[in-house]
Amino acid sequence: MMMNQLHDRKVWGWSIPLVLISSFFVVVGLAGIVFAQEDTVSLDEDLTWMEEIEKTFIPSEQCKQCHDRHYEEWKGMREQTMDLKTFGRVDGALLHGTALTSPVFQAVLGLWLETKPDAAERNRCLSCHVPSVTVFPQHTDRIIEQVMKGGKHVKVEGISCSACHLISGTQENPNGHPTFKISAGATIFGPYAEPEENLVHPSKQSSIYKGAHYCASCHFGKVKDVMREDIPGQILKGTICQDCHMEQSTGSSTSQRGALTRPIGRHWFQGIVIPGIMLSNRNLQAEWFSRVDIKAKAGQGVIAGEVLVKNGALPHTFPGGDPVLKQFFVTVTLKSANGQIVDQYEERFGKTFEELLRGPIPRPLVNGGTTRHIPFSLKTSQDAKGLVLEAALSYALIPEPTSELKDAYLATLPTDKDREKAEAIIKDYATPRLLTFRTMNF
Repeated sequence: MMMNQLHDRKVWGWSIPLVLISSFFVVVGLAGIVFAQEDTVSLDEDLTWMEEIEKTFIPSEQCKQCHDRHYEEWKGMREQTMDLKTFGRVDGALLHGTALTSPVFQAVLGLWLETKPDAAERNRCLSCHVPSVTVFPQHTDRIIEQVMKGGKHVKVEGISCSACHLISGTQENPNGHPTFKISAGATIFGPYAEPEENLVHPSKQSSIYKGAHYCASCHFGKVKDVMREDIPGQILKGTICQDCHMEQSTGSSTSQRGALTRPIGRHWFQGIVIPGIMLSNRNLQAEWFSRVDIKAKAGQGVIAGEVLVKNGALPHTFPGGDPVLKQFFVTVTLKSANGQIVDQYEERFGKTFEELLRGPIPRPLVNGGTTRHIPFSLKTSQDAKGLVLEAALSYALIPEPTSELKDAYLATLPTDKDREKAEAIIKDYATPRLLTFRTMNF
């Protein structure tokens, strides 16, 4: 268990219990500070467990008073698109600020819960979505209960300002990921060598904020070695995740004052979930996109060989940032000259809902700068002349649940509207989509 948990915070030079600070903000109605939402909180609801968490993991609303730009980016307030309003996603990026409120996460968690995970597995699942459970594992099920109610019922924060900025380093984790180390005290960590003094919190530099191993603590499917500070590669040597996913600019990290020439990064962590949205840099596109090659020979009534799935120098497979849920499909199809299917083989790479977080985390289909060899053998007639061999690589963002699992989850939802919404999400995210393909003529 982490030590040095924070019980009081200094605000404007005074040491005041956090509960009193929150009550004061609500009573005087200061703009932008909404610690409690009275329209969604029952007076009979016991939220003392949340107060325990928030003594250490300070609500992001309080950070907003000085760090309004980063707060608005994290929350998605500056990118109000229909994708964001519907799914908690903008331009293909799943915002960290919607880690718990997104209906996509609710549906995925609901399906997985129907597989009856034990307490350790439930805590392991939430450790990246709600880093506070690594300090307060006793509240894991209470958080899950809020998530499953959905939307405004979720009062606890997931990937919050403090959840990220209480990370002081990494640690080897023999039980699996994540590998971040939280220092549950008053100090807020960040990348600046000489943080300015203030009356709200002490600040300290941690080198992890300038390393790829910071992001890889949770996005561990993205790099070959989650403890490396850099990303090795022909075109990315010396690069880190933040260089691409936190758009760089200069300015001040606070709205009050600061060094206007400091490098700062955006806090909405833009990524790519949909293949139709690609980076504008053509060189990166060429390295980013997974591609396939075919090696095959015709034999006595068979065509046998292997599909080579390659990834360039970029550090991760396309698409999406989740290291556990994604599914990849390699489909090899043998067709006649007129397009009729002669034989077909498909292999899926990924875990089912019943297998998630039970046993070792599977390695990705193919990591940056590596090649995966997938053997196949297809039956054909004695004469292979005129046949066409096609190898296709497809992906889905979540596993396809069995009908029994889906029905069990949908039965837990209160209304037909909720069930219809959940079914649409499951269908959208579990449907395979083509990434790339290659053909070979005989």
